[in-house]
Amino acid sequence: MKISVVIPVRNEADSIRTLLDGLLDQSLLPNEILITDGGSNDGTTAILQAYTQQHATVRLFQKTNALPGQGRNLAATNATHEWLAFIDAGVVPARDWLAQLAECAARDSNTDVVFGTWEPVTDSFFKECAAIAYAYVPKRGNYEEVKRARAIFSSLMRRSVWQSVGGFPEDLRSAEDHLFINRIDEQGFNVAYAPSALVRWTMQPTAWRTFKRFVVYSRYNLRAGLGRQWQAAILVRYFILLVSALALFSFTNWWPVVTAALLLVLLAIRSLLALWRNRETFPAGLARNAARLALLILLLFVLDVATIVGTFDWLIRDKLRLAK
Repeated sequence: MKISVVIPVRNEADSIRTLLDGLLDQSLLPNEILITDGGSNDGTTAILQAYTQQHATVRLFQKTNALPGQGRNLAATNATHEWLAFIDAGVVPARDWLAQLAECAARDSNTDVVFGTWEPVTDSFFKECAAIAYAYVPKRGNYEEVKRARAIFSSLMRRSVWQSVGGFPEDLRSAEDHLFINRIDEQGFNVAYAPSALVRWTMQPTAWRTFKRFVVYSRYNLRAGLGRQWQAAILVRYFILLVSALALFSFTNWWPVVTAALLLVLLAIRSLLALWRNRETFPAGLARNAARLALLILLLFVLDVATIVGTFDWLIRDKLRLAK
């Protein structure tokens, strides 16, 4: 089985070496690594050019302002092998990642697509809480959870699958991978899962960077037409809270305090549910869970605000086209 690894990048100077070194040290080496640089200005391009000079299997393509879907499509178009493996910058593969994907595909000649698994890098308390707050972390080796948490950045598929679904949408900064996977499902390809094909995903390290990233996610999720899967529940929740605040305004001068208390209770309940859901993946004692709870309440509020800001951004720039 000959495999082409496809990677879209933009401004990944801090992470691209780790990814490429991990791919070049795979127990099953990729036959080629194709990277599309979407217009980096942080030194990523120079790093990639150095790798292309040192490793014949690494090939670089450049496309100014290429979004992830366009970057993947450009690299996949230039791939020379039947099987395409997809991975992203900011992700580090386990040494046997590609071998596990290939072994799963080889078990059944009818397999068209293989999804591996992933886990977040939780090397700080903030990242640990962020993973609990918004990342559905599949338990390692659990087949059913890998199916539920499948991601394009840990996948292997026949080139014909990518061609058949029309490639990745090219006008989305995020959510293009979800649409791509949905098209795979719609066309009925034979999908297999490799719970041991592991990559580690680096999360945003601060609340501010998380907020900015989720504003972008929120806008493009709506552009992709996936609002019912994310924004709908959050917007309904805050609409009910707003109506409650207006009702309280008519009865008491303490309405701001009562509204804030209601919000805090709702955030605390969601945080407790997140802790319970992840109790086996992230076990901890009472003291650590108490500290987690405090940060989770803040994090969930940050994520909610980012979602709402991203929604208004989509409404103004995409729906009403009042700004660029």
